[in-house]
Amino acid sequence: MTTAILIVGHGSRDAAANAELDALVADYRAARPGLEIAVAFVELADPPLRRALRALAGRAEHIVVVPLFLFAAGHVKNDIPLALEQTRRENPGVEISAARALGVHPALVELAYRRAEEAAGPPSPRTALVVVGRGSSDPDANGDFCKLVRLVGEGRGFSWVVPSFIGITSPLVADAIELVVRARPERIIVVPYLLFAGRLIDKLAADVETFRRRYPWVPITLAAHLGADAGVRALLDERVAEATEGARPLPCDTCQYRIPVSGVAGHVGGLKALLYSVRHAYTHTQAMPHIHAHAPLARHVLVCTNADCAERGSVKLLGTLRRLVKAAGRERDIRVTRTLCMGRCGEGPTVAVYPDGIWYRGVADADAAELVEEHLLGDRLVRRLVDSIMQ
Repeated sequence: MTTAILIVGHGSRDAAANAELDALVADYRAARPGLEIAVAFVELADPPLRRALRALAGRAEHIVVVPLFLFAAGHVKNDIPLALEQTRRENPGVEISAARALGVHPALVELAYRRAEEAAGPPSPRTALVVVGRGSSDPDANGDFCKLVRLVGEGRGFSWVVPSFIGITSPLVADAIELVVRARPERIIVVPYLLFAGRLIDKLAADVETFRRRYPWVPITLAAHLGADAGVRALLDERVAEATEGARPLPCDTCQYRIPVSGVAGHVGGLKALLYSVRHAYTHTQAMPHIHAHAPLARHVLVCTNADCAERGSVKLLGTLRRLVKAAGRERDIRVTRTLCMGRCGEGPTVAVYPDGIWYRGVADADAAELVEEHLLGDRLVRRLVDSIMQ
């Protein structure tokens, strides 16, 4: 059976971006001289996907379609399957297999981190990493991107690791950098999580230059995009093998116990995974039952113990409330917590009860029993103490 591989890219109005993809395909083809390997684009460049499929269907018995997309969004979920279905109808004797998008993969996690390290060296505890994705209207793809960003930063020593997007969804990269700058990091590394150059990279470079002028006290470094890396070519082989051999990795192929992902490599290996699981089960059982671990609180009572309220007796009130709640056997689901100033100085002691959202003022120790009996246990407000301004 003659087999052809069709690598499908998005396509760009920028000729340099399409040339970069063509170069990757040329390198991939050169290393596999026995295979016919073609390229097509979903939009904005030639050849379009349907034309390329028709051409291959005329000379191959089996076509493997490999989407060169980082995540599965609209093009991978809709446009490519529709084109495949039409080609199958027109060519019933041709077998067409579709591979997965590149997805969340350890090779891409390492590549993104390497781009950051190439740009600014190893991270320090005050280094912030902002990873920039294209953005999609598909929340599944955006969620995969956020997962990958977390894996890039896990165990690396960054102070902040923030996902952001160039467009379509939020947070936008400008908002992410604005937020990170306020934390006063020593430096910010911006990594474009994009396969190829093009207008989006040009826009991001211009934005980063604007950020440098706006925030001159924080060095901001723009890393290179992913590019035609050897790891991407190896991942293409993996996706082709899955499509032709029917192999599918488990959803946990980025699990820290199966493969070294990010900076967390100490738990790799079946025995270590087993020992960790046994230890976790044992220590978790020892620590149970937690007072506040699994069931939500029925009520959370906040008592101001700042200077003004403390002078008026709030510390004694706090102790009395806790004692009465415990005496009623409700200390597991009614928590009494001390807090600092609640903004009602001169009118305290102040007590707030949540999730009810009821504030009381001028609460004396002598009022504790009524507050517990009526409100916390009886679901009835103590009206004479209610702070009407805060309701």
